[in-house]
Amino acid sequence: MRFESSRGGSGLTYEIRNIVMIAKKMQQFGMKIIWENIGDPVQKGEKIPDWMKEVLVDIINEDMSFAYSPTKGMDATRQFIAERTNARGKVQITADDVIFFNGLGDAIARAYSSIQVDARMIMPEPTYSTHLMAEVLHASFPPNTYRMNPYNNWAPDLRELEQKVRSHRAIVGILIINPDNPTGFVYPVEAVETVVRIARENDLFVIADETYINILYNGKSTVPLGDVIGDVPGISMKGISKELPWPGARCGWMEVYNADKDPIFARFINTILHQKMSEVCSTTLPQMAIPRIMQHPEYNNYLRERTGHYEKLSAIAYDILKDVPFVIANKTNGAFYMTILFNESVLNERQYLNIEHPELRSYVEELVRNVEHDKRFVYYLLASTGICVVPLTSFFTPLLGFRMTLLDKDVDEFEYVVKTIAAKVTEYIQSSK
Repeated sequence: MRFESSRGGSGLTYEIRNIVMIAKKMQQFGMKIIWENIGDPVQKGEKIPDWMKEVLVDIINEDMSFAYSPTKGMDATRQFIAERTNARGKVQITADDVIFFNGLGDAIARAYSSIQVDARMIMPEPTYSTHLMAEVLHASFPPNTYRMNPYNNWAPDLRELEQKVRSHRAIVGILIINPDNPTGFVYPVEAVETVVRIARENDLFVIADETYINILYNGKSTVPLGDVIGDVPGISMKGISKELPWPGARCGWMEVYNADKDPIFARFINTILHQKMSEVCSTTLPQMAIPRIMQHPEYNNYLRERTGHYEKLSAIAYDILKDVPFVIANKTNGAFYMTILFNESVLNERQYLNIEHPELRSYVEELVRNVEHDKRFVYYLLASTGICVVPLTSFFTPLLGFRMTLLDKDVDEFEYVVKTIAAKVTEYIQSSK
């Protein structure tokens, strides 16, 4: 072609999905893959209860479930969400402050692309890949970040955040992911309040990705952004992919706070809305289902049972990995991921794991040329055991490690997977000695 038509590149690889293609290639060599890369509870065996399916059958029998929805989303569902938020007695919103999207990936892309090119977001490091890619594509530069500290249970460095927003005048908004993906950290109330204070004092807005806000365990609690936002402009991003769970529905929404108090922020939200108009609307069926499912008498018990299971798997993984040499494991308290950090300087380009199939071994040896050291480990782990995890560097951090899910329904199988990972970590690191 006469010119470069893509803004992409290796730095924008979505490794959570990219590694699936590599794993499927390995399946051709007879490998059985154990998928620990993506947060899809259904793929990992979550059984959708009959009462939830019955709700959907009833809706499908309604002709309107086949129609377009309004651009912002179904009126009744937006009203339901607004009333749920208002019932907490903090921020008060209307149905007009709720905008639906085709999953939060769509919401994130629309939000970041609506920011002025010379304006920047600041986000946690490591950060979820979709936010990273949206910021890079919007600004054509790597994102500004504040560190999540693995030596303090992955708590955010809010002092660094405050220093950076004061010194980098191009920053217009702060992102928090609560509970955090990939680390599983849950923001205490005081931390969310501090972020809001920093935004208020520096004339910024806040985006809170709250996909996992109702998936908390180990006695931890947090607060939705709307409960502490006060008069600061903000956006809460929520969805049904993880909570119901219904990832294939591709249905998420924004709750917009205080657009009426800031005309610049109001124009930003209006730009997002006009972008949404270009693809007409979001998916109708899941929108219609949200009030009926979330108000169902079985819903809260179902959610408690699931979070209790994640708590059990979190404890199993932590108990196995916390004493493994060469790595740091922090207990997961929200969402359903655990991120394992390699100690400094323990990884190198000479380490390997035994791969029996000679063609597969050659394939992996080619893959690991000039890649990050944690990605090298992940590829060798995949080829030697079939266990598919995600390298930590794919979440825009120089820290070396990997993220795994806490989604297996079979507890014994999960324990086997974690013990295998633990053994392979030691084997891999000692292989170059």
